[in-house]
Amino acid sequence: MTPDILAALEEAKAAKRPVVLATSLPDGDQYLLPDPAQPTTLNEAAAQVLRSDESTTVRIDGTDWFLHAHNPPLRLIVVGAVHIAQALAPFAAPCGFSITVVDPRRSFGSDERFPGIVISNAWPDEAMEEFKPDSRTAVVTLTHDPKLDDPALDRALKSDAFYIGALGSRRTHAARLGRLKALGHTDEAMARIRGPVGLDLEAVTAPEIALSIIAELIAVRRGSPLGVRQPKP
Repeated sequence: MTPDILAALEEAKAAKRPVVLATSLPDGDQYLLPDPAQPTTLNEAAAQVLRSDESTTVRIDGTDWFLHAHNPPLRLIVVGAVHIAQALAPFAAPCGFSITVVDPRRSFGSDERFPGIVISNAWPDEAMEEFKPDSRTAVVTLTHDPKLDDPALDRALKSDAFYIGALGSRRTHAARLGRLKALGHTDEAMARIRGPVGLDLEAVTAPEIALSIIAELIAVRRGSPLGVRQPKP
């Protein structure tokens, strides 16, 4: 690996930017992808490697390439240290997500209630500024309290978070969208918010709702048709 390639790779990691290190197996030449100077087919193969999160060897135009995915870590930021959050953490961790629970209410957001989970007792807007959601980050708000959920959603919509979900009924969500619109968000931007959050499983209990959330989150990440919401008749 040349010093230039190494420096560019470290820069991408620091910026939490997904890249692929492509190595030509016949001669050892290396490139960081995506790169508009490289063939479209090679960039498309790199994009697939990033989506699957699995490094692999591919043959393109008669040349074998080893494509090594360098993705930022998967993160889940949960706003609201409620019962659903307690049920969600055990689902998310084995799926590869680093979990942070944000709640300024210290009696809720405590190590006793969330053993082994990173807890932030900052206000959600401050926490979101600190954690800076990227394209490998999911944000879920669970408090039903506009003072906590709205600032988090406001910051999430300004980020590259690949999944944004908010707990609440359709009526609650409609009111939420009205408040976010008043903050300057467009209808197109607010369509990124999945509200009510989770797949429609008719879930009732906290574990059931948590299961519906992680299922939808994974569906969106993997590009499954289940992650595409259809308008209600």
